[in-house]
Amino acid sequence: METVFSAASRSISKLISFTALLLFLFSCSTFTSTEAYDALDPTGNITIKWDVISWTPDGYVAVVTMYNFQQYRHIQAPGWTLGWTWAKKEVIWSMMGGQTTEQGDCSKYKGNVPHCCKKDPTVVDLLPGTPYNQQIANCCKGGVLNSWVQDPANAASSFQVSVGAAGTTNKTVRVPRNFTLKAPGPGYTCGPAKIVKPTKFVTADKRRITQAMMTWNVTCTYSQFLAQKTPTCCVSLSSFYNNTIVNCPTCACGCQNNSTESGSCVSERSSHLASAVPGKSTNAPPLLQCTSHMCPVRIHWHVKLNYKEYWRVKITVTNFNYALNYSQWNLVVQHPNFDNLTQLFSFNYKPLTPYAGLNDTAMLWGLKFYNDFLNEAGPLGNVQSELLFRKDASTFTFEKGWAFPRRIYFNGDNCVMPPPDAYPWLPNTGLKPVISLFQPVMTILASCVFLWANM
Repeated sequence: METVFSAASRSISKLISFTALLLFLFSCSTFTSTEAYDALDPTGNITIKWDVISWTPDGYVAVVTMYNFQQYRHIQAPGWTLGWTWAKKEVIWSMMGGQTTEQGDCSKYKGNVPHCCKKDPTVVDLLPGTPYNQQIANCCKGGVLNSWVQDPANAASSFQVSVGAAGTTNKTVRVPRNFTLKAPGPGYTCGPAKIVKPTKFVTADKRRITQAMMTWNVTCTYSQFLAQKTPTCCVSLSSFYNNTIVNCPTCACGCQNNSTESGSCVSERSSHLASAVPGKSTNAPPLLQCTSHMCPVRIHWHVKLNYKEYWRVKITVTNFNYALNYSQWNLVVQHPNFDNLTQLFSFNYKPLTPYAGLNDTAMLWGLKFYNDFLNEAGPLGNVQSELLFRKDASTFTFEKGWAFPRRIYFNGDNCVMPPPDAYPWLPNTGLKPVISLFQPVMTILASCVFLWANM
C-alpha cells in the first residue's frame, strides 16, 4: 500500500511540475517576443530614403524622407529622432525642415560656421508654424508620423540637408552608417543603408521627369519588447449571458506599490489628484490611476445582444493615464466573424488581410473631430462604439469563448488578454473548471483512492 501511494505521489509531483512549466510558458507567450515581426502587418516598416539632388563644391544637397509603411503603428508627439554616423569627416552646412539637436565642435571653421560638426548627428523635425523660408514639403509636423492606413497624407516626413567635406561624385560619396530611429523612445531597429536606383521626380506640370544623382534606402522595423519592458494595454471581457466580468489580468502591466516607475499611481478618489497631475504632455512620465492591472489603456469587449440573424458587440477604450492624451489612436482586433461585419457605429473601419483568403482582422479608429482624440484619465477618458455582425450558421456559437477576440492591439502594441479558461461561459455549460490543466491530477488522485479502497 505504501509503495502504491509513494509511486502515485511521485507521479503527481512530476505532473504538477510539468503543469507549472506549461503555465509559465503560457504566461510568457502572452507577451511579445524580441523579434521585429508583426504577423498582422508582416511587411510593415519605416523606410528612410536619402536622395542626393545636387552636387556642391565640397559635397552635396540631399532630401531625406521617412515613409511610414506600417498599417496601424504611428509616431506620436514629441515625435521622431533620427541619428546616424558619418563614414568620413562630413559636416552639415545647413538644413531645411529639420535641425540637429547639437552643433558639436566647429572651432576650426572661420567665417562660415557649419550647422553641425558632430560625427554622429541627431536630427529632429521642426515644429508647426516654422517660417516658410525654412520649410520643405512634408516637414514641420513636430515629428508626428501617422500610419499608412489611418492618415496616408501625413505618413511621410522630410528634411533637406547640405553636406560638406564629402564626396562630389557617385564613386566618392560614402553612405552614413549606424542609423537609429527613436519614436520618441526605443523600439525601432534600422538596417544598413543600401544604394538603390535613383528616385525619379515628376514636375508640377507632369511634363518632365527628373531624377536624383544618387539614392540609398534604410529600413527600420519595430519590436514592442524593445520599446518597453512591460505591456501598455490589456483586455477585459463581459457578456449578456453571464454576470461575470472578466477583468484584465492582475499586474498585467505592472503592480502597485512597486519601486519601478510602472508601480506609481494615484487613486481617482484622492483629494490631492489635481495637484498630482502634471500638465498634459506627451513627454511626461506616466501617472496612472490605481488599478489591479496598472495598464495605461484598457479595451473592454462586451457581447451585448443576440438577434436571430445578427449579434452585437460594444467596445470601450479607457485611458487610465492622467498625464497623456492619445490623438490618432487606433485598434486592431482579430475575430473570425469580421468577414461578416454588417455595421459599425462611430468608428472608422478597414479590413486587414495580410494573408489571401483570410479576413478576420479589422483596424478601427475614431472619426475625425468627433472621437479621434482619447482624453486623459477621468470622466471623458474613454471612447466607445458598437459592432453588428451577421451570423454564419456554419461557425457561429457562444460556446467556449468563440464570441471574444483572439487578440487586440492598441496603437500597434499587443494587449494582454485574460486566460482562455476565465472567459464568460454559457449558463448551461455546467460548472467551469478552475484550471483545466489540473484535470489529469484529479484523475490520478481518484485512481489512488480506488486502489486504496479495494486493497
